[in-house]
Amino acid sequence: MARGGIAASTRPKGDLKHLWPIFSYLRPYRLQVAIATVALVFTSSAVLGLGSGLRYLVDEGLGKNDQQLLDRAFYILSAVTILLAIASYARFYFVSLIGERVVADVRNDIYRHLVGMHIGYFESTRTGELLSRLTTDTTLLQTVIGSSVSVALRNTLLFVGGIILLLITSERLTSYMLLMLPLVVVPIILLGKRVRLLARESQARVADISAHAEESLNGIRTVQSLALEPYDQQRFSGHVDAALQIAIGRIRTRAMLTALVIMLVFGSIVTVLWFGGRDVLAGRITPGDLSAFIFYSVVVAGAIGAISEVVADLQRAAGAAERISELLEIAPEVASPVESVRLPDVSHAQVTFESVGFSYPTRKNKPAVEEFSLSVESGRTVALVGPSGAGKSTIFQLLLRFYDPDSGAVLLNGVDIRQLQLADLRGLIGIVPQDPVIFSTTVRENIRLGRIDASDEQIEAAASAACAMEFIEKLPQGFDTHLGEKGVRLSGGQRQRVAIARALVRNPKLLLLDEATSALDSENEHLIQKALEQLMHGRTTFVIAHRLSTITRADQIVLMNEGRIEALGSHHELLSRSRLYARLAELQFRTAA
Repeated sequence: MARGGIAASTRPKGDLKHLWPIFSYLRPYRLQVAIATVALVFTSSAVLGLGSGLRYLVDEGLGKNDQQLLDRAFYILSAVTILLAIASYARFYFVSLIGERVVADVRNDIYRHLVGMHIGYFESTRTGELLSRLTTDTTLLQTVIGSSVSVALRNTLLFVGGIILLLITSERLTSYMLLMLPLVVVPIILLGKRVRLLARESQARVADISAHAEESLNGIRTVQSLALEPYDQQRFSGHVDAALQIAIGRIRTRAMLTALVIMLVFGSIVTVLWFGGRDVLAGRITPGDLSAFIFYSVVVAGAIGAISEVVADLQRAAGAAERISELLEIAPEVASPVESVRLPDVSHAQVTFESVGFSYPTRKNKPAVEEFSLSVESGRTVALVGPSGAGKSTIFQLLLRFYDPDSGAVLLNGVDIRQLQLADLRGLIGIVPQDPVIFSTTVRENIRLGRIDASDEQIEAAASAACAMEFIEKLPQGFDTHLGEKGVRLSGGQRQRVAIARALVRNPKLLLLDEATSALDSENEHLIQKALEQLMHGRTTFVIAHRLSTITRADQIVLMNEGRIEALGSHHELLSRSRLYARLAELQFRTAA
């Protein structure tokens, strides 16, 4: 099974075999596929039948000067035309409907797979690349399933049926046409291959545009604060220009292909028409035969042109299908076990680290945590302190099982968390990060994310306990106010209080606080601290501490340095025993003290 991220330079090969897994999505829509297939066969047969009707009309109606036969031929052809229109409607409707439904299913599967991927995967994969698979690649599949496959099958039937009817009509003229066929097809194939290569390259350059725009817009505050707008615009324009140059080359080549098709195909038809005219004059065929032969020649030529166009679409879609398959085949390195264990008691949370060692996937040569052993009784509060890069945040990542340790184990109530369902484990944990994520929805829904089944009363109670009511009530629609992308309508302290309310409504057994009061002023910090003390009561709590007030309230302080535990104890004990802690207290906690 493939692992790891998708390199930005990955290029789809366009092998049509990669489309077969996508066609498995057609199974739930077998009835619609059957209706579309019947309609497709009928429309192809009806088109080919028009040639015989044309022969009958010319030879019987016009040739014999018989008004009655002419009228009968007209009525038959009119009826066939109406049926053809109805069948074409059915084919187009059902094929397009199938395409839309299949792509909706594929997009759901891709998104379900992405949100279930391990966090390490997103360290090595650009978000723009993933968005390209979710949008651009699936749109290509929609074009193929909802149009191109139907067009390919229909024109294949027209081509095969047309060739057979051409042979029946005149073997001599057909032999002339088949002799000229390689002169028509080979240049089209060669130039079409060039178009496909440029189309793939164009698709890759458009993905670069999307990736750059997504990255810059996500960090727009940084871009503007550093006055990088001109520089960033220049880089973006570089990506756009690269995509434009490839697109211009593709358009130029495709225009040449179109001109070549017209010249070769219709030149061949004119040549065959000249031979056919001589055969009519010589009495070898009738005018009706020549009319039918010309009709079938146009049908076959049109089918060849359509198939050459569709093959390009099919190969582009095959490349997209290959990229989607590569994504779906990547197995998450952190997943729920097939045979999981249920915690015997979820009323408390006792946490144990047993000689844990861990390195991030992108920094394997530098351990983030080494020989980390710690036991925390249920209901106790542990403060993690240490310099930047000491491994404090890594402890949170391991507790949430965003990553699995390379060695050792993390136990919850005596059970290795790798034996638990991820949903069961994370359902017991509440987290308030230092930089909380606020989603583009209302205040109420942002808090409800802590517990989906929370009532409005519980949400409002949590907001009140988090001292958030004061600013929520001033918002235009209160709890129903839309907060904008990433909570842009809120200040840093307000976003943090929404995150605290989200943790409060969750009522977790294990609480992870990345200094939840660091963005608040002194007055609000005092109020929030009281709410947090109530939340922390009776719950196991890990706190990444940046303030002295947090440290002095902890039952135990863990001093970390370079991924190891350097010292354990209370604030006063560590001041007297550890130079590193004394220096941190002097530098990091001076203002708070």
